[in-house]
Amino acid sequence: MATFGTLSDRLTDTFRNLRTKGKLSAADVDATVREIRRALLDADVALPVVKDFATTVRERALGDEVNRALNPAQQVVQIVNEELVGILGGAQRRLQFAKNPPTVIMLAGLQGSGKTTFAGKLARLLEKDGHTPLLVAADLQRPNAVNQLQVVAERAGATIYAPEPGNGVGDPVRVARDGVEHARRQQHDVVIIDTAGRLGVDAELMKQAADIRRATQPDEVLFVIDAMIGQDAVNTAKAFQEGVDFTGVVLSKLDGDARGGAALSVASITGRPIIYASTGEGLDDVEPFHPDRMASRILDLGDVLTLIEQAQQAFDEDEARKVAEKLSKDQFTLEDFLEQMQQLKKMGSMKKMLGMLPGMGAMKDQIENFDESEIGRTEAIIRSMTPGERRNPKSLNGSRRLRIARGSGMTVTDVNQLVQRFDQAAKMMKTVARGGMPQMPGMGPVPGSHGGGKRGKQQKAKSGSRSGNPAKRAAENAGRVDKPAANGSGFGLGAGAAGGDAAPSEADLAEIQKMFGKG
Repeated sequence: MATFGTLSDRLTDTFRNLRTKGKLSAADVDATVREIRRALLDADVALPVVKDFATTVRERALGDEVNRALNPAQQVVQIVNEELVGILGGAQRRLQFAKNPPTVIMLAGLQGSGKTTFAGKLARLLEKDGHTPLLVAADLQRPNAVNQLQVVAERAGATIYAPEPGNGVGDPVRVARDGVEHARRQQHDVVIIDTAGRLGVDAELMKQAADIRRATQPDEVLFVIDAMIGQDAVNTAKAFQEGVDFTGVVLSKLDGDARGGAALSVASITGRPIIYASTGEGLDDVEPFHPDRMASRILDLGDVLTLIEQAQQAFDEDEARKVAEKLSKDQFTLEDFLEQMQQLKKMGSMKKMLGMLPGMGAMKDQIENFDESEIGRTEAIIRSMTPGERRNPKSLNGSRRLRIARGSGMTVTDVNQLVQRFDQAAKMMKTVARGGMPQMPGMGPVPGSHGGGKRGKQQKAKSGSRSGNPAKRAAENAGRVDKPAANGSGFGLGAGAAGGDAAPSEADLAEIQKMFGKG
């Protein structure tokens, strides 16, 4: 994630230097812990958390578990990973639903932290799980806060309860209490209350939030915190915990480029778990928070489990099975290719997906320069084709490709490149579907694949005589006829092996005359 990018780079560099050592001394461990401490402080992690973290890592790194390890460097990485999981909250914590609906979820936090947007994200997330959430507009202080929640609710496809116009008009405590009763009458099983925030912590804010909590008795109070506000995040969390108290934390704006390390401190300082992480402005850019997966991302170890979960949500199993059958029967078309791209787009940003792969921190610049619109341009080209052209790309002659280029607003070169890439991708996927190893462009057959052994045996078996003419075959076997050079003509009559001019033999002339019917 972008927020922890600087911290991830620093830690990765530290461990890269550590891996060059076969055995770790006390000085090596101290130097490593010192670099880790600096990296955490530079990332705005709270000082008490840094001290405890560094002390624990040093003690464990100097202990028997590292001394007896076959690879001490990897053992230290494992220790740091486990301790990061600890300060991020340990095990994952899910929402606690009420035994008797509706479940009441109250959102609290400073103004601008992303409460209203997260309310829509949470409603959309709960709807996917089969719930029927109701959004309650209890932020009557901030200008146009009610209108913003109405827009967010419409985009999320959620129901909203907003009896007051806001902009300083109305009683937020009464609206929150009436909203819960309205949800009970309309049989909504979840109520999400969007409360007011302030630019800073003050007595009026705390009193209003505490009154809403007493009036609604929420099952969950989620404190939404901006991951980019630095050390002040910890102070704000402490103030809200003392004034209102909360049951869980939501990290917002994790897609920002700030240091963001204060987010690592919240769970340790408050003792409250991080439940959700907001990773973008889209309504689908939110995910349950997994401390172990976040620690792996920070250490550039990847997050393959989250990637698999997103793929399972986006891809249809029946469609995937049909595509596999088409690949095995060599029936994969551009229509299937288009469907696969559309399902890929459902998974979200390609940059985020690539960032979840292990070791991609070293390719951060390439990922950032990845053009997300390339998929849209490819889709435009395919949609400009007729159904028959999609099913049979071999029918795309010059005039058809020109028409497709004009229809999609692209060039003929773009169309040619797409067809070429499709052919290569179809061949590779067909090889994989049949259990083989794909041959990458510009590379020879992979050892052990279907294309390696048999061809080599055939060439070896034919390394003797090749000519069908008895006289020429005898001359070749006797070594009297020079083989054509690689730069010779198509008939093999160019420069000889030594680079001189070799005159054709009588057998060659006889063969040529026979080819032209003059023999």
